Amino acid sequence: MFDNLSTRLEGAFKVLRGDNRLTELNIAESIKEIRRALVDADVNYKIAKEFTDRVKDKALGTENVLKSVRPGELMVKIVMDELVELMGGQSAGINIAKTKPSVVLIAGLQGSGKTTFSGKLANYLNQKQKKTPLLVACDVYRPAAIDQLTVLAEQIGVPIYKEPENKNPVQIAQNAIQHAKVHGFDVVIVDTAGRLAVDEEMMREISNIKTAVQPQETLFVVDSMTGQDAVNTAKTFNEVINYDGVVLTKLDGDTRGGAALSIKYTVGKPIKFVSTGEKMDTLDVFYPDRMAQRILGMGDIVSLVEKAQEQFDEEEVKRLEKKIRRNTFDFSDFLAQINQLRRMGDLKNLMGMIPGMSKALKDVDIDNSAFSKVESIIFSMTPQERANPDLLNTSRKQRIAKGCGRTLHEINLFIKQFEQMRKMMHKMSKMPGMNAPMPPGGMPKGFGRKR
Repeated sequence: MFDNLSTRLEGAFKVLRGDNRLTELNIAESIKEIRRALVDADVNYKIAKEFTDRVKDKALGTENVLKSVRPGELMVKIVMDELVELMGGQSAGINIAKTKPSVVLIAGLQGSGKTTFSGKLANYLNQKQKKTPLLVACDVYRPAAIDQLTVLAEQIGVPIYKEPENKNPVQIAQNAIQHAKVHGFDVVIVDTAGRLAVDEEMMREISNIKTAVQPQETLFVVDSMTGQDAVNTAKTFNEVINYDGVVLTKLDGDTRGGAALSIKYTVGKPIKFVSTGEKMDTLDVFYPDRMAQRILGMGDIVSLVEKAQEQFDEEEVKRLEKKIRRNTFDFSDFLAQINQLRRMGDLKNLMGMIPGMSKALKDVDIDNSAFSKVESIIFSMTPQERANPDLLNTSRKQRIAKGCGRTLHEINLFIKQFEQMRKMMHKMSKMPGMNAPMPPGGMPKGFGRKR
């Protein structure tokens, strides 16, 4: 995500390395590289020019102040502040009316991830905001669109309203709202039809649906991999339906960053959500400051901690803390930690939230099934062996190796590194302020990469 942009911006800051202060000359050179980086990321030249002009003005205004701060660090701070402002300044929450049901209208081109997002939003509202959403299938044109939404609804345990024989999306949406009122649903999420390109018929239909259902929130879904084209499409849609916010999907793909950086400036509407992957829990509220930090290679510790807090039960943490202090952390505990870490999301994406890791992982292909090898070893143990690692003699290790299809050397390596991790955790638990269990960090070398 934004790897190329991050690398190019880092190069722009290197121009200032070795200088004692900001001058007109080194500022101009750095600004030129920043502008090139933005244009290469598919940001409109006018936006890139205005952005770098603001950065330049701020940098020139600090020529004779903050002499204790290195020029490169000062430029990073200025660029970060401007990136945050460019992307909206503050996060914008979803509008949910107090009166039931609140209607959320989803619009976008075909292939943008609109239907998948509808499912993710329903899951988000259900799991994180404790709402009772109803999904509504109003895409009456795309083959299997209703089936796709039905599968997603079943997957997340949310009801769906559909009329397979009805080809009038306006009528379906109106009937769904009446159904929601009768059955007490909090939120109605209307998934509308998309087209391969913007056309008059499409715009008229989405406009008619919005007029008929009067949604409290209208969201436009954008494929972030389409760059400046996405921004142009977003502008066209906004002129017709005046939506409330934007959703960026496929942010885990080969994203240059143009859409994320340009939409707020061009359309004047905030980015409200970002979506990665196909799993239903991979939807996040968009925070401009956190995204700016990630673009600049600073990681996103706040989001990482929030994801961890969602998955790690407080009582379980206390239980593990006691086991670590007593040095009785076992393979079953390790397995439970792996499962919790996996539920937090894409492994490489999580690692990229750690400051400095995004650059280190740029050319590393981390397999999301990285823990499967470790799990296969643990699953090949008996309950007694999992609870008591000291039982693992040579004959038991040979049996485990056969059970999981690994070599004896791999089993020995895993057990050795598990013991090293356990000792380290036990030692750290006795240090002041270090009174919580660590996530599984003792993965055998090579187990987290594709070969």
